Amino acid sequence: MRPFLVWVPAMLRISDEVALADWELTESFTRASGPGGQNVNKVATAVELRFEAARSPHLPEPVKRRLRRLAGRRWTAEGVVVIRVEETRSQARNREIARERLAELVAHALVAPRPRIATKPTAGARRRRLAGKHQRAQTKALRGPVGEVD
Repeated sequence: MRPFLVWVPAMLRISDEVALADWELTESFTRASGPGGQNVNKVATAVELRFEAARSPHLPEPVKRRLRRLAGRRWTAEGVVVIRVEETRSQARNREIARERLAELVAHALVAPRPRIATKPTAGARRRRLAGKHQRAQTKALRGPVGEVD
């Protein structure tokens, strides 16, 4: 059976600056796997949300790169982020969960990581490290063969 496609009618607001347009999001519904009795065989409750991330004009390039890294194997070769949800028996709730996950993923990608600032060890830390090395060397030096006693 082919999945049933639905275009998402409203924009998905990620933050005050970023909102994803409806043409970027596509939902398809399929029958969920696993237990559930006759409901599983009759109702298409599983949701597959597809986000056209690579073509999105709403995301700057650095955000797209971070999103690609964060999405991992959910990022396809075409630059689409695919999120599949089949947790509940309710199609509406699965849609909400999928949209929440996408919003969370994109919001996480919007935050640029702080650059690491290289630091040097303090003088006291260097002194303690060298004292520890000297102590360890003394311990090992005492493990040598015992000399003759006169």
